[in-house]
Amino acid sequence: MIRYIKISELVLIGIIFPICVIYFELAKYLLFFIWGAFIYALLVYFVFYKEKIKLIDLFSLQFNFSKKEFYTVTFRWLVLSVFLYLLTLYFFPQNLFALFKRDPALMYLVLIFYPILSAFPQEFIFCTFFFNRYQSLFKTEYSIVFMSAVIFCLAHVFFINWVAPLLSAVGGLMFANTYRRTNSLLLVSFEHALYGNTLFFIGLGWFFWGGSVS
Repeated sequence: MIRYIKISELVLIGIIFPICVIYFELAKYLLFFIWGAFIYALLVYFVFYKEKIKLIDLFSLQFNFSKKEFYTVTFRWLVLSVFLYLLTLYFFPQNLFALFKRDPALMYLVLIFYPILSAFPQEFIFCTFFFNRYQSLFKTEYSIVFMSAVIFCLAHVFFINWVAPLLSAVGGLMFANTYRRTNSLLLVSFEHALYGNTLFFIGLGWFFWGGSVS
């Protein structure tokens, strides 16, 4: 019975939810959906998996990862940031630094609050919760990494463009694999925040918000 409930949750998150968002044009309410899913994940996590970690431990700044892992994440971000800049410059020059040019104050707010209001809850959902909740459905760690990335990608298709799902698929693989190696919600949230803020600063963040849906 529990197995079917878990499968139903995956279908809801990966298929039904994106279809409903597209059909009812609800992409602009993305942040509310993220926090709704985050609260649900928290409730389920601490009802069924509370013996694995205490609430105070989960939300404390535990640097339970090596310097090597931190440097790997940071160096990869620096390299890929150059690629993202060139991608924007070549394919979407009209979007390059668009938000920063149009509204610097809003850009600074994004840089401050995106890590807390978006990156952290997403990584709790797609890594901490996902790995603990659905690991029994998969035979290997790499299988659950792949499925986490797939669901993460599908959760971004409602923006109705090819950029958001493609970048989300790549990002989902990186984030899930970072979590697989380190089991650190702090590090994977930090990594997600780096890329999220970079996308908004460079101009690709337009594809990840309701404004990209015509």
